[in-house]
Amino acid sequence: MSKPSQPPAFDERKPRSANWKRISIVVAAAAALFAGTTVATALAFSPTGSEPPDDALDSSASASEPASTTEAASEGAALAGPSESPSPEAVGDCGRAPSSTPKVTVTEVDTGGVIGYGQEGDTERLPMAIAARPGGSWLAWIGTDDRIHLGKLDCDDQLEGEPIAFEGVDLQDVIADEDGVVVLVTREGECGDGPLCGGESSPCRTMHMVRFDNAGEQVWEREVTNLGEGLDGYDDGARFIWWYQHHGRLATDGEHFAAYFGVAITVANGDCVDIHQGDRMQVVDADGNLVDHPDAFATGCSHSWTTRIVWDPAADEFVMVCATDNGCRIARPDPYETVAEGTCDGTLFGGDLVLAGDGARYWTAWSQGGEVRLARFSPENSSGELGIDAAHPHLVTYGQTHMLLAWEDGDGMRAQVRDSGTGATVGDDFTIDVPDHAYQAFKAYDDGSAAYPAAGDGDSILIARVMPLSG
Repeated sequence: MSKPSQPPAFDERKPRSANWKRISIVVAAAAALFAGTTVATALAFSPTGSEPPDDALDSSASASEPASTTEAASEGAALAGPSESPSPEAVGDCGRAPSSTPKVTVTEVDTGGVIGYGQEGDTERLPMAIAARPGGSWLAWIGTDDRIHLGKLDCDDQLEGEPIAFEGVDLQDVIADEDGVVVLVTREGECGDGPLCGGESSPCRTMHMVRFDNAGEQVWEREVTNLGEGLDGYDDGARFIWWYQHHGRLATDGEHFAAYFGVAITVANGDCVDIHQGDRMQVVDADGNLVDHPDAFATGCSHSWTTRIVWDPAADEFVMVCATDNGCRIARPDPYETVAEGTCDGTLFGGDLVLAGDGARYWTAWSQGGEVRLARFSPENSSGELGIDAAHPHLVTYGQTHMLLAWEDGDGMRAQVRDSGTGATVGDDFTIDVPDHAYQAFKAYDDGSAAYPAAGDGDSILIARVMPLSG
């Protein structure tokens, strides 16, 4: 039986616990050097596969440690001084006003029961996910009752109304529009008889998109694996969810919803079957029907982990990247196209994927050997190290001209703003005082903010929001 060669380095994460009950904490970090000015330190890139120049290694290493919450806020106010021009106007339904420094709020949400982080890996359950919606957010989580819970958050990141609960083994992602929300979840499936050519059996599951309207009523659900109608997991041609890497992400073009996720691949081998691993992308229309979309495929990268997807309106296509041991690289699937060359040493990790600020180009954060890297690709590829020691970077669009790079730092997170066109750092690193999870994602909001759900104490989830940036 063919198994992914990626070792369990991503799975052997120790559970953490800390007192994270902090309500609406505002952090103004590194105000002294920020002051709304783009720092001239540009990210140096090297051609894919070559060693980056020395100045690329420390492009962010000179950032100073931020002051405490109170000191940073006071220092920022003192440096700002009286302003003769009006404050930047708030954008979006929630009226979040931009500022010249990245301010972070942390809000505790009492969910009534949510699973903790435990071990983090691409075969472990994802505890929670968030999505922007007009006038707030949708928050999804796995409850201690082993059901998927979904609730609305208002502009203050507090629950609005009663959450709903529905069937699901694992939560993958959530995405919303003005009419409702789509949640990507795994559910129980049937393995059938097989038999396997070797190895032990494991539960066979299916992947589903589930659509709810703004009142919380289910509108439709659609399986995006292919079990059912006589096809079980251990039948030749099955595409299903096994113990292999299977996390997934959602994207939308405004009319369709796309799911890109890890998948098990069943192949006949004489009188038995082998189970391989790869990834799959399927597209569903607004009515929940699978569509024959030019960007969709049955299998793409193999083996595959950290599947990432974004809609590019300029190119009119869904763009995807995976981490794969096919060539040991970060790659675009179907057909393979190298984004950044890596090494199959158990540390290759693909972070998030965002649009660049200069048209049909893309940024992806990734890591190798515990060092964060940033790659820009299409039409030309370039990648560089950043001088950041971390294994699982996060990247998200941050306003019109910036992106936010974040990573685990002790019991919390560190982050920095970068220009989405050039990759240059903008200001100093700052602290996000919530625990990191390797596979959870920041989400961008149309007002220029970005939000991240994190584990709190017991029954709570912490919503860390990096408020909009002016300029």
